[in-house]
Amino acid sequence: MAAQLVRAQQKVTDLVKEWERSKVYTQAYINIMPESSYTLKPTPEMRSFAEQLLHLADANFGLASAAMGIKSPYSVGQLEKSSDKSKTNVSKLVAASYDFIIDSLKKMSDAQLERSIQMLGKFEMTTGIAIIKVLEHQAHHRGQTTVYLRLAGIKPPQEQLF
Repeated sequence: MAAQLVRAQQKVTDLVKEWERSKVYTQAYINIMPESSYTLKPTPEMRSFAEQLLHLADANFGLASAAMGIKSPYSVGQLEKSSDKSKTNVSKLVAASYDFIIDSLKKMSDAQLERSIQMLGKFEMTTGIAIIKVLEHQAHHRGQTTVYLRLAGIKPPQEQLF
C-alpha cells in the first residue's frame, strides 16, 4: 500500500498540483504579515521572517535544480543574502522559486521521475522522491513562520492540505 501511495505522488501532474497548492498557501503567509514585521526574529540568533522566506526560496531553487538536473537562475545562498528584504521583493522571489519548480516539472515526463540520482552528492533516490523532499523542506520553513505570525499577533492562514 505504501509503495502505491509513493508511486501515485510521483506522477508529474500530481506533483504540479501539490506545488501549486503550496505556492498559494505560502503566498497567504507572505500576504498576511505586515511589512513592518518582516524583520521580526523570535530570538536574536534566528532568521527574520523575511530571511526565513528567502531561505525557503533559495532552497526551492537550489534543491529543485539538483533534483531535476537543471540550472538554477541563482547561486546557492544568493537570495538569503539579499539586502532587499522588503515584502515586495520577498514575495516576488518566493513566487519565482515556486514557478521555477512548477514550470520545470511541467516539462518532465512521469518516467523521468523514476530516474535514480545522487542528491547533494550523498543521498541516492529517484528524482520524484527528491522533489518530494524539496516540498517537505519548504513546508518545514513555512511552518516555522507560523510562530512569527503569532508573535506579531496575527492568526495564521487556514491550513490548505488538500
